[in-house]
Amino acid sequence: MDFFKQLLERFRSADSLLRLIYINVGVWVLIALLSLVLKLFTLSDSVLMEYLSMPSDVALLLKRPWTLLSYMMVHKAFFHLFFNMLCLYWFGKVFLMQHTEKQLVGLYVLGGLFGGILYVLSYNFFPLYADVRHYSTLIGASASVMAVIVASAMQMPNMQMRVLLIGNISLKYIALATVLLSFLGITSENAGGELAHLGGALAGYLFIVFLRRGSDLTAWFSRVVGWLVGLFKPSRRKKAKFHYKRPVSDAEYNQQKSSHNEQIDLILDKIKRSGYESLTRDEKEILFRR
Repeated sequence: MDFFKQLLERFRSADSLLRLIYINVGVWVLIALLSLVLKLFTLSDSVLMEYLSMPSDVALLLKRPWTLLSYMMVHKAFFHLFFNMLCLYWFGKVFLMQHTEKQLVGLYVLGGLFGGILYVLSYNFFPLYADVRHYSTLIGASASVMAVIVASAMQMPNMQMRVLLIGNISLKYIALATVLLSFLGITSENAGGELAHLGGALAGYLFIVFLRRGSDLTAWFSRVVGWLVGLFKPSRRKKAKFHYKRPVSDAEYNQQKSSHNEQIDLILDKIKRSGYESLTRDEKEILFRR
């Protein structure tokens, strides 16, 4: 019992990146244990993956809509899980240098949704996949991880990352290579997975494009989570609180406005010199609030 308490405490104290990894690992362990028990009783464990993986058949998907979310947390092979979580940890750390934990979780889900939708659309549109459409399924966090990779590379394209046996490589080249390899693999045996990668990459690209225009594509996820959490909280009547705020004089107002304008001018000069990517998170917030 102490072990599970410590595990739960670590999960609660961890940041969102580690929580995503803990959830993926926990789901894998749970599936592995249930599969072991079923095999001991000579029962098939295929039913577990059947109800957690995302089918490409639209009629079946409509019967199992939860798989659009569940598939991005499910892994069958250990090394599939290992490499996905390793990449998520590396690029998630880079992503959090510029963005919030809520945005990381939101992009993880958004990348998975884009990957799953592109997978289903492609398998039901292109004749190449007609023979496997009725029994093909999708699992894994690869699409979500790809979204984080592309978003990180777009924000810090020239940041160097050390790759085993190769050396230091800029993030932009890592992202381009992964996207190109996925595109070249859409006719392979893992076509569904490669299509999902491309959908995730599209999600990461759109996230950064819209963010630079002042719109956060992951904000909807935070609102949905907040609404769901609110459903399970006991309703409490809030007592009205009144705060007295001293009126600001004309001189103080003009001083505050002048100081704010000076901040904006400095930020705009920094964009001209070094580009939008050089701004800190606080500077971006000041710029969007002006």
